[in-house]
Amino acid sequence: MSHTLTKYNVLIVDDELPILNQMSYILEDFVANVYTASDGLEALDMLSKHKIDIVITDLLMPNMHGITLISEIKKRNLPLAAIIITTAHSETNYLLDAIKLRVDGYLLKPIMAEEMLDLIEKSIALKAKEDELWLKDRMLEGISTFVGGKKIEIIRYLFEHVDAEGVFYGSYEDIMSALNVSKPTVVSTFKQLIEVGIVTKLKNKIYKVNTSSPAEQKHSVES
Repeated sequence: MSHTLTKYNVLIVDDELPILNQMSYILEDFVANVYTASDGLEALDMLSKHKIDIVITDLLMPNMHGITLISEIKKRNLPLAAIIITTAHSETNYLLDAIKLRVDGYLLKPIMAEEMLDLIEKSIALKAKEDELWLKDRMLEGISTFVGGKKIEIIRYLFEHVDAEGVFYGSYEDIMSALNVSKPTVVSTFKQLIEVGIVTKLKNKIYKVNTSSPAEQKHSVES
């Protein structure tokens, strides 16, 4: 098992305490944090209080059915990396509803540890690929609004000099010196990047390249 899950927070939703305990025990060594909820209403409350990346939910639960929970999550555009359902063989008639809601996978009970971890990793990898493709399209769309070789060079320099979080700590002067461009050109380029949503100004002359998906951006605005 790789370490790709260590930064993710997982919410497990099931009305059966033994299953909650079993799944929590399996996941706690692989993920950042494990949260639990006994029904859909409690799960929505947890989602409003904590940063949750992955939801693993049962379907047949009191107070709120798993399908209803998933529907509510989708309506709220929560920036989840994956939604996975757990189901017994007798509940497979609900799978079509889950598929329509575009869940990322399902696990048949009894839950097998290796199968669960493998599905979570595959779901996250697929979502990351989708977000990467979306980001590339977004950047191409934004960059297409620029004309002139110098501005393209500035954009390339910016993307080559951000840190792992997409933050650019360099200065206008760094860009001017490296590319032999004027300050007005640098300033106008950054202004355009901000206007099309590719770059966000964090504070004085510190910028962040937006690498979030549409859902994540909407969530960050609302929260």
